[in-house]
Amino acid sequence: MKVAIIPGNGSGDVFHANWYGWAHEKINNLSGVTSDLQNMPDPITARENIWIPFMRDKMSCDESTVIIGHSSGAEAAMRFAESYKVKGIILVSACVTDLGDENERESGYYSRPWEWQKIKANTDFIVQFGSTDDPFIPWEEHQQVADGLQPELYKFSDRGHFMNSVFPELINVVKSKLC
Repeated sequence: MKVAIIPGNGSGDVFHANWYGWAHEKINNLSGVTSDLQNMPDPITARENIWIPFMRDKMSCDESTVIIGHSSGAEAAMRFAESYKVKGIILVSACVTDLGDENERESGYYSRPWEWQKIKANTDFIVQFGSTDDPFIPWEEHQQVADGLQPELYKFSDRGHFMNSVFPELINVVKSKLC
């Protein structure tokens, strides 16, 4: 089983940003599971037309892959699953609009309606993590994702944008789905 961690935009070296490197190491320590974490091309704008092919061709995301996406990476995971079968997607701080931000608008993820049914048809499972105190994404955005995908939802009130250095609940979910 394979896990691909797709970071949010603007995170610098992903191995030292947020919980990404920590989760990558923890997942690689699980029996029979490998994790792929890479510095993404176009890391500031996170353009869909660059990230989706990179995920497919360089990270080899396929039907045996669980994609963990954070922030812009969550939108990339959802758009990827609209077109390609994956084992599952785990969304952290996902949203459905560009929130009025020009850089987010340029990414291309928000230029058309979300195809919830295609995403659900192309995944065995969907998990969503969101927090009501997220300083960047209002809860209404998280809720729209939840309404569209009917995921296994983990709703917090004290995690902000999930930018901590550890994320034990994520590892527990990965274990429950893959081990």
